[in-house]
Amino acid sequence: MTNETSSRRSFLALGAGCLATALIFSRTGKASAEPQFEIRKAPAQWRQSLGDQRYHILREAGTERPYSSPLNSEHRRGIFSCAGCALQLFNSSTKFDSGTGWPSFYRPCPRQSSREKTIRC
Repeated sequence: MTNETSSRRSFLALGAGCLATALIFSRTGKASAEPQFEIRKAPAQWRQSLGDQRYHILREAGTERPYSSPLNSEHRRGIFSCAGCALQLFNSSTKFDSGTGWPSFYRPCPRQSSREKTIRC
Protein backbone atom coordinates (compact mmCIF):
# COMPACT_ATOMS: atom_id res chain seq x y z
CA MET A 1 0.00 0.00 0.00
CA THR A 2 2.88 2.39 0.74
CA ASN A 3 4.29 1.99 -2.79
CA GLU A 4 0.88 2.84 -4.28
CA THR A 5 0.61 5.98 -2.15
CA SER A 6 4.19 6.93 -2.96
CA SER A 7 3.60 6.38 -6.70
CA ARG A 8 0.38 8.39 -6.59
CA ARG A 9 2.12 11.31 -4.86
CA SER A 10 4.97 11.22 -7.39
CA PHE A 11 2.50 11.17 -10.26
CA LEU A 12 0.56 14.13 -8.79
CA ALA A 13 3.76 16.10 -8.19
CA LEU A 14 4.88 15.48 -11.76
CA GLY A 15 1.47 16.54 -13.05
CA ALA A 16 1.56 19.74 -10.99
CA GLY A 17 5.02 20.54 -12.36
CA CYS A 18 3.86 20.01 -15.94
CA LEU A 19 0.82 22.19 -15.33
CA ALA A 20 2.95 25.00 -13.89
CA THR A 21 5.28 24.82 -16.90
CA ALA A 22 2.32 24.93 -19.28
CA LEU A 23 0.94 28.00 -17.54
CA ILE A 24 4.27 29.80 -17.78
CA PHE A 25 4.55 29.03 -21.50
CA SER A 26 0.97 30.06 -22.20
CA ARG A 27 1.44 33.46 -20.57
CA THR A 28 4.87 34.38 -21.90
CA GLY A 29 5.44 32.11 -24.87
CA LYS A 30 8.81 31.27 -23.27
CA ALA A 31 10.06 29.58 -20.13
CA SER A 32 11.25 32.94 -18.81
CA ALA A 33 10.69 36.50 -19.94
CA GLU A 34 13.41 38.20 -21.98
CA PRO A 35 15.61 40.50 -19.89
CA GLN A 36 14.77 44.17 -20.17
CA PHE A 37 17.87 46.29 -20.73
CA GLU A 38 18.08 50.00 -19.99
CA ILE A 39 20.11 50.69 -23.15
CA ARG A 40 18.67 49.26 -26.38
CA LYS A 41 20.39 49.32 -29.76
CA ALA A 42 20.19 47.27 -32.92
CA PRO A 43 23.04 44.76 -33.39
CA ALA A 44 24.57 46.91 -36.16
CA GLN A 45 24.62 49.93 -33.82
CA TRP A 46 26.31 47.89 -31.07
CA ARG A 47 28.90 46.55 -33.52
CA GLN A 48 29.65 50.06 -34.80
CA SER A 49 30.07 51.56 -31.33
CA LEU A 50 31.97 48.62 -29.78
CA GLY A 51 34.14 47.24 -32.58
CA ASP A 52 34.43 43.56 -33.47
CA GLN A 53 36.27 42.22 -30.39
CA ARG A 54 34.20 44.06 -27.78
CA TYR A 55 31.01 43.22 -29.67
CA HIS A 56 31.89 39.52 -29.58
CA ILE A 57 32.65 39.65 -25.84
CA LEU A 58 29.78 41.86 -24.71
CA ARG A 59 26.97 40.89 -27.09
CA GLU A 60 27.77 37.29 -28.10
CA ALA A 61 29.00 35.95 -24.73
CA GLY A 62 32.55 35.62 -26.02
CA THR A 63 35.61 35.97 -23.84
CA GLU A 64 39.12 37.31 -24.08
CA ARG A 65 42.17 35.16 -23.40
CA PRO A 66 42.99 34.79 -19.68
CA TYR A 67 45.61 37.26 -18.38
CA SER A 68 45.24 39.42 -21.53
CA SER A 69 43.03 42.16 -20.04
CA PRO A 70 44.71 45.38 -18.93
CA LEU A 71 42.03 45.54 -16.20
CA ASN A 72 43.73 42.59 -14.49
CA SER A 73 46.53 44.85 -13.28
CA GLU A 74 44.30 47.92 -12.74
CA HIS A 75 44.60 49.02 -9.10
CA ARG A 76 43.38 52.64 -9.10
CA ARG A 77 40.36 53.54 -6.97
CA GLY A 78 37.14 54.02 -8.91
CA ILE A 79 34.25 52.31 -10.60
CA PHE A 80 34.46 49.69 -13.34
CA SER A 81 31.79 50.55 -15.92
CA CYS A 82 30.26 48.66 -18.82
CA ALA A 83 32.22 49.25 -22.05
CA GLY A 84 28.94 49.22 -23.98
CA CYS A 85 26.60 51.49 -22.03
CA ALA A 86 28.76 53.08 -19.27
CA LEU A 87 26.53 51.86 -16.42
CA GLN A 88 28.45 51.22 -13.21
CA LEU A 89 29.27 47.55 -12.62
CA PHE A 90 31.83 47.15 -9.82
CA ASN A 91 33.63 49.31 -7.26
CA SER A 92 37.41 48.81 -7.26
CA SER A 93 37.25 48.07 -3.51
CA THR A 94 35.43 44.79 -4.31
CA LYS A 95 38.07 43.57 -6.79
CA PHE A 96 40.21 40.55 -5.89
CA ASP A 97 42.70 38.21 -7.57
CA SER A 98 40.86 34.96 -8.22
CA GLY A 99 43.79 33.40 -10.05
CA THR A 100 41.59 32.84 -13.12
CA GLY A 101 43.20 35.44 -15.39
CA TRP A 102 40.18 37.74 -15.44
CA PRO A 103 39.29 40.63 -13.10
CA SER A 104 37.04 39.32 -10.32
CA PHE A 105 34.68 41.14 -7.96
CA TYR A 106 32.71 39.94 -4.97
CA ARG A 107 29.83 42.43 -5.16
CA PRO A 108 28.23 44.44 -8.01
CA CYS A 109 27.44 48.13 -7.71
CA PRO A 110 23.89 48.99 -6.70
CA ARG A 111 21.58 49.58 -9.66
CA GLN A 112 21.72 53.13 -10.97
CA SER A 113 19.98 55.23 -13.54
CA SER A 114 21.86 55.82 -16.80
CA ARG A 115 21.48 59.55 -16.11
CA GLU A 116 23.75 59.40 -13.06
CA LYS A 117 27.41 60.33 -13.52
CA THR A 118 29.74 57.37 -14.00
CA ILE A 119 33.38 57.44 -12.95
CA ARG A 120 35.59 55.51 -15.34
CA CYS A 121 38.78 53.74 -14.28
